[in-house]
Formats: sequence, structure tokens, C-alpha cells
Amino acid sequence: MYFEILILGVFLWADVHWIKRLMPNVRKKMDTRFGAGPARGLITILLLGAIVMMVIGFRRADFIPIYTPFDGVGPVNNFLMVVAVMCMGMGSSKGKMRTWLRHPMLTGVVIWMVAHLLVNGDLASLILFGGIGFWAAATMVLINRAEGAWVRPEAGSPAGDIRLVVITIIVFTVIASIHILLGYNPFSPGYA
Repeated sequence: MYFEILILGVFLWADVHWIKRLMPNVRKKMDTRFGAGPARGLITILLLGAIVMMVIGFRRADFIPIYTPFDGVGPVNNFLMVVAVMCMGMGSSKGKMRTWLRHPMLTGVVIWMVAHLLVNGDLASLILFGGIGFWAAATMVLINRAEGAWVRPEAGSPAGDIRLVVITIIVFTVIASIHILLGYNPFSPGYA
């Protein structure tokens, strides 16, 4: 039952995000019928519901091993997570780094997927991390097809990059702390 909840959560997450890309008329009808603000509110509620379903499904699903992660990949996971967090903030930064990637947030999600699948080889992890990673990669393809060539944004100042690095370290520390509180210490000596 919990695997079904997890799968539905991943599908709901992807489908709600893809409404605007794959069914723009449906999104316009929502705005017309409910108003732009209430339509965005409905989408937000659906996305929050997807997150709740994914968390409940993932946390309560039976552990079914699919593969055994390599020993000693914990530090690689941690490094990739720092990179993923930095990518996720890069698009909103005011530095030079924001010119590096067309889809920094979605790229960060794909890196997040790889990092987590390096250290988790169970079925629930494959569904959650693989599903969200697939959504991010497919979304990049959809955007590239719809929008064509990328116009690189103007580079900002190095101060913007320094702020991004500082914020990345803070956010990564918070994420690692939450994992430790949940019983998944990414810094423990025996970590994968």
C-alpha cells in the first residue's frame, strides 16, 4: 500500500508540474474559471499533497533491496549534495555562476537523484529519487523543445557567487542536520 502512495505522489508531482507545459489550455482554463491566484493556490495544494504522499510512502514502505551500494561512497554523496544545493540556488543568484547552466534547479535535482541512489539501493529509493530525477530530466527536454536556444543571462558580481556559496553551506548544514535527526547520519564512519 505504501509503495502505491509513493508512486502516486511522484506521479502527482510530475503531472502537476507538467500541466503548464503539456496542457497549456487546461492551465488557462483553470485561470479563467478560478482566477490566476486561486488556480496557483490549487496547484500549490496539489504539490504539497504530492510531497506528503511521497514522504509517507517512502518512510513507511517495506525495505526491498535491489542493489548494494558501493562501500565508502558517503563522502561522494555529501559532495554531490553540496553541488546539488548550489545548483538549486544558482538560478536565483546574482553572481557569475548563474550563467553556467540553462536549468540550474533541475540540474540540481538530477544531481540530488544520483547522490541518493549512490547510497540507497532499495525499491522505495529507486521510485522516489529515480522518479523525481526522471521528472527533472524530462522537464529540461520539454523546456528546451518549447523555448529553443538559451539566452544566457548577464553575469553578476563575484559577491553574488560568494553569497551563493555561503547560503549553500547553510542549507546543506540544515539538510544534513535533518537527516541526522531522522537517523540517517551522512557523516558517520560506516556510512555506505
